[in-house]
Amino acid sequence: MEWQNLGDSGKVTTVVATPGQGPDRPQEVSYSDIKVIGNGSFGVVYQARLVDSGELVAIKKVLQDKRFKNRELQIMRKLDHCNIVRLRYFFYSNGEKKDEVYLNLVLDFVPETVYRVARHFTKAKQTIPIIYVKVYMYQLFRSLAYIHSQGVCHRDIKPQNLLVDPDTAVLKLCDFGSAKQLVRGEPNVSYICSRYYRAPELIFGATDYTSNIDIWSAGCVLAELLLGQPIFPGDSGVDQLVEIIKVLGTPTREQIREMNPNYTEFKFPQIKAHPWIKVFKPRTPLEAISLCSRLLEYTPATRLSPLEACANSFFDELREPNTRLPNGRDLPPLFNFSPVELSIEPALNSSLIPPHIRSQASSMGSLPGPTTAHSDGRMGTDRSQVTQADGAGPITNTS
Repeated sequence: MEWQNLGDSGKVTTVVATPGQGPDRPQEVSYSDIKVIGNGSFGVVYQARLVDSGELVAIKKVLQDKRFKNRELQIMRKLDHCNIVRLRYFFYSNGEKKDEVYLNLVLDFVPETVYRVARHFTKAKQTIPIIYVKVYMYQLFRSLAYIHSQGVCHRDIKPQNLLVDPDTAVLKLCDFGSAKQLVRGEPNVSYICSRYYRAPELIFGATDYTSNIDIWSAGCVLAELLLGQPIFPGDSGVDQLVEIIKVLGTPTREQIREMNPNYTEFKFPQIKAHPWIKVFKPRTPLEAISLCSRLLEYTPATRLSPLEACANSFFDELREPNTRLPNGRDLPPLFNFSPVELSIEPALNSSLIPPHIRSQASSMGSLPGPTTAHSDGRMGTDRSQVTQADGAGPITNTS
């Protein structure tokens, strides 16, 4: 389908697009008010307004290599979670040159990123309120638990890829351009993930890494929100490794073997670990520091799983019935776990679902047992959470 004249923002453009989820039933989709909101090596991102609903969407336009299936499209079509940006439609368009074909992904539009929110506080010489750190990080871990359960590793977790609605505090993980279905025994490239957020095994050139690289990156995001700056800056892999060693100390032979066995004979500077409590500012909550230390571990397998992180005591405040956002609003939906989520680590379900949510759910007859979800995939949550989850457009966890 042709898509020309992008500069004419008032013009209504109609394309034949395939829904992101469900059967391949192409349909006409019209949008207007097109404007460029981002550029990258991958292509261009536009903002547009759907004519039918008036909703804003983001359209990510990438050059399609005809020889390959687009991995981002394949992955996005199978993901369905309230903390992951939703693929609404996709369509193809012709480029300027002959034989040039572009893939257009029509996605939820979310106005802000954790990167910009954090920068706002840094510029004002303030630290981000700890409640936001909790709400954002919890939703990030929830999104990671879900994608990892589907065998997908994001491979580019960083504050710029965490979209947030500043009013509701809903977070959505975006940009699956580097994501991959990891298969044990099949090698993967190690030169992925953005600097500052790269797990040490990637810096060591490992090709047999696991989804635990996303956990390391999430730990770097948490540390950055607490510090107001990246914890492991460095322009090269060596620089980053030096920064990591300054905090974690020199890795043991065993830890090096777990990251990449080819480096066990490598001579590292012998440095003692810096106490975690001294890495952060004096008033940083101890639970936050403790959680950081359990995510930023050399040995990939000893890092917390995403749901273990969600169940961590750092997030207990979110499970209290009277917690509100600083703007007075209710917390975003945090406990609307789907059956898929409840089957990931069932032993954690009793820690993940707060008593007040469970008691309300059972009084409404929707939770016969401690880990049962509604047929539509939502836990029996309090009415305000259900209404918000059902009535706020992109927040919907469609089944």
